[in-house]
Amino acid sequence: MIYCLTGELIYLDALSMTAVIDCCGVGYKVFITGNTLTKLNAPTTAKEKVRLFTYMAVREDAVELYGFYTTEELDTFRMLIGVSGVGPKAAVAILSIMTPASLSAAVQAEDAKALSLAQGVGSKTAARIVLELKDKFAAKLFAHSPAPTAAATVSGGGHLSDARDALLVLGYSRSEITAALQNLDPAKDTEELIRLALTKLMK
Repeated sequence: MIYCLTGELIYLDALSMTAVIDCCGVGYKVFITGNTLTKLNAPTTAKEKVRLFTYMAVREDAVELYGFYTTEELDTFRMLIGVSGVGPKAAVAILSIMTPASLSAAVQAEDAKALSLAQGVGSKTAARIVLELKDKFAAKLFAHSPAPTAAATVSGGGHLSDARDALLVLGYSRSEITAALQNLDPAKDTEELIRLALTKLMK
């Protein structure tokens, strides 16, 4: 399996969402997301050394490479294609209109409508993504959140603190998080607080 490609960017096409990376004289064509396209941000004539993390999709009639600027985007792509009915092209479409963080926020807020804006993703598929990935994204959020201190737990602020930390991981500012968590019941569990806050933030 090809883990990554490092070489000169010799071709970049926004219409077909493809890039060609020259690695020691061999040009590898990779399909990319809108996010990766923005990061590469070079004209088709540019020769720039780049690194893309890759996923190889093997079908009966084709072998295709998908390239991502970050491992986070690659991991999110893998999660998406693990959902029943979601293929590589649909996953790329989703990650072309949403970052991994905004996708996680939409799934946590159960906002299937936002996902269905991606080309080729219908309402049923979007709802399935929310259903199958909600717990997985929540687990990733909690994995990045520090454990509450004993003092915070005793004072009842542990759940709010955990929710705040998880929202920071998603990229929201402290002022946005404070406003979203305002007036929420601190007795609710962390997952419910995150869901309620994301509902406010996604409006």
